[in-house]
Amino acid sequence: MSKLRLEGKVAIVTGGASGIGEDAVKTFVENGAFVVIADINDELGHQLATSIGLDKVSYHHCDVRDEKQVEQTVSFTLEKYGTLDIMFSNAGIAGPMSSILEFDLNEFDNTMAVNVRGVAATIKHAARVMVDRKIRGSIICTASVAGSVGGCSGHDYSTSKHGLIGLVRSTCSELGAYGIRVNSISPYLVVTPLACRALGMELGELEANGNNIANLKGVTLKGKHIAEAALFLASDESAYISGHNLVVDGGFSVINTAFPNIKK
Repeated sequence: MSKLRLEGKVAIVTGGASGIGEDAVKTFVENGAFVVIADINDELGHQLATSIGLDKVSYHHCDVRDEKQVEQTVSFTLEKYGTLDIMFSNAGIAGPMSSILEFDLNEFDNTMAVNVRGVAATIKHAARVMVDRKIRGSIICTASVAGSVGGCSGHDYSTSKHGLIGLVRSTCSELGAYGIRVNSISPYLVVTPLACRALGMELGELEANGNNIANLKGVTLKGKHIAEAALFLASDESAYISGHNLVVDGGFSVINTAFPNIKK
């Protein structure tokens, strides 16, 4: 039997109670990791931890906008499992889909607080532990195709994800000296409860819309696909990959859909 890809490793998954985070928690555990779910949805987080098994998974309340809660989550993980090998900084919000002409800067501040400042806090406190304990860890952040292409999300979200990719590149330049890798994953549309609420659509309707404008046909992007990308970046299979933005979008962000298809 082959060795599990994360055997004995310890991970924190922020935003781990549902959506992409939930799939990542399950995938990491299936591959031998111990996982702390960090989220603000206590009921869902406890349910998920219990359903998987409390011998492998724990839940800890964490609003990433509050740096103290991030620090406490990292401390909880160390007390519970003795180490921290992987930080999957996945918590995020969609923000409003408003015109720049009607822009609400308070909403903008909140989106940036979660999607950029919150991620910075997770990188900071995970890296402190890894540097102090000489752990060659992996830090992974959930970005978006909206971090590379304008016009496919609200201005708040797009700005935050562009900033997040910059944060990943900048922090990898410092943390590489300690053997710590920092990478991001940029998914195309994944139909999650968050996405449905943000766009005001039911799951089936949003999935159909996403498939319609997707470049790669015959596959519907699921949270499991992003979890598997995170697994790769968390594992030793990506041992020399750092500062990379792994785009999981079926080619969406590299084509010009306005140009007509040429068929012979």
